[in-house]
Amino acid sequence: MDIQALVRKNILNMKPYSSARDEFKGTAEIFLDANENPYPSPYNRYPDPLQWRVKEKLAALKGVKPEQIFLGNGSDEGIDLIIRAFCEPNQDSILITDPTYGMYSVCAEVNAVNVQQVLLTPDFDLDLDAFPKTFDATTKVLFLCSPNNPTGNLLSTAKIEEVLKRFYGIVVIDEAYIDFATGKSFVQELAHHPNLVVLQTFSKAWGLAGLRLGMCFASEAIIRVLNKIKYPYNVNIRTQELALDALENVQQKEAWVKEVVKQRDVMGKALRQLSLVEHVYPSDANFLLAKVKDAHGTYEYLMNQGIIVRDRSRVALCYNCLRITIGTPEENQRLLAALKKYTA
Repeated sequence: MDIQALVRKNILNMKPYSSARDEFKGTAEIFLDANENPYPSPYNRYPDPLQWRVKEKLAALKGVKPEQIFLGNGSDEGIDLIIRAFCEPNQDSILITDPTYGMYSVCAEVNAVNVQQVLLTPDFDLDLDAFPKTFDATTKVLFLCSPNNPTGNLLSTAKIEEVLKRFYGIVVIDEAYIDFATGKSFVQELAHHPNLVVLQTFSKAWGLAGLRLGMCFASEAIIRVLNKIKYPYNVNIRTQELALDALENVQQKEAWVKEVVKQRDVMGKALRQLSLVEHVYPSDANFLLAKVKDAHGTYEYLMNQGIIVRDRSRVALCYNCLRITIGTPEENQRLLAALKKYTA
């Protein structure tokens, strides 16, 4: 597949902005090239525009090359740039599977790109029969969220692989919650699918949501396109420093994941025993989707108790469903105690 043939022509032909730190790579004693304040603050210098130290550590962890990684201001920056790079405004489309993460549609609409939708099956998996009836020659990017938000489940690996064979555009697999799942990551499949992009994040398992650092893994050709159109210094120095610290302590991330998964199982069993809960869906993420008798009433009650969950009733296939993030054991027990009183 020729990735360049998929890129918007104006993007392909544009000359990217070149910052002072792009033009000089190396060490020096005196920097007088970027119009910075010369007095240490200690953040008077611009950050590395391509975050090479973070990428090198991340590449070793993920089994890819640093050149196959794009780092952005949250995964949302990667989503936005992918749409901008491959979709012509007022002409092309993206394809999403409902229900799914809402930012795919928001980024498409901001960029004047059409959104095509195909429903997941009742058990929240891909409906392969519906795909050919939905996308057309204008469909340039397909977004698949796995584990899915808000449903929590992994999409079928076999079905994703079938989609990768059938779809001629860019296939984005959003793996924001993959650390909590037992299924494989598609990062290791990049060599087999030049049109594949995998999104991950430091926000969930790594506990760094406040830093807003997203990861994007793809072929070197796709990463070069994203680097071409990103803002020059899109990831600040402090974020890069804290990401490096986190990557030095993978054991902490793994310990958090183990505890969250344990608590997820405890919470699932406890919720299923409550009379107000009609169904708790299987989850491969750090949250549970629970169908209740009255989602709005339950949400309002919990809010008055100082406990905030999310009512997903307005999302396709999720009527009367609450999305409940797994908290600390103490937070989880407080939620369960409140729900028991509500059902009494």
